[in-house]
Amino acid sequence: MKRLFPILAVLAAVAAQADEAMPSRQTLLSQEASLPTNPIVTKVIRVEFPPGYKTPSHTHEGQGPRYVVKGHLKITDAAKTQVFGPGEVFWETGAAMTVENVGGSDAEFIIFELAPVAGK
Repeated sequence: MKRLFPILAVLAAVAAQADEAMPSRQTLLSQEASLPTNPIVTKVIRVEFPPGYKTPSHTHEGQGPRYVVKGHLKITDAAKTQVFGPGEVFWETGAAMTVENVGGSDAEFIIFELAPVAGK
């Protein structure tokens, strides 16, 4: 019987949480992707650009979503140009691209990269 009390306490706690409202959840981007190899390396990278900074044309090993935390970024990827602001997500294709901070303050974004494992 003593073993039953901790189990009942856990069940009561789970039931109490079930009565609470679920947190908000919103899909910001849904994108099909072909992974370049198996296995892959996944990276989450935070990048900060000062006002007016622009990257030279470049590519990344891994495609994936990018999330703008603050500022406004002009993205030219695969010859398509768009401006993204806080809370917006864009998909980087792996093609030649540039990123420019077109806002008047620092910009920050998060890169979620899906890349081949080095040497494989």
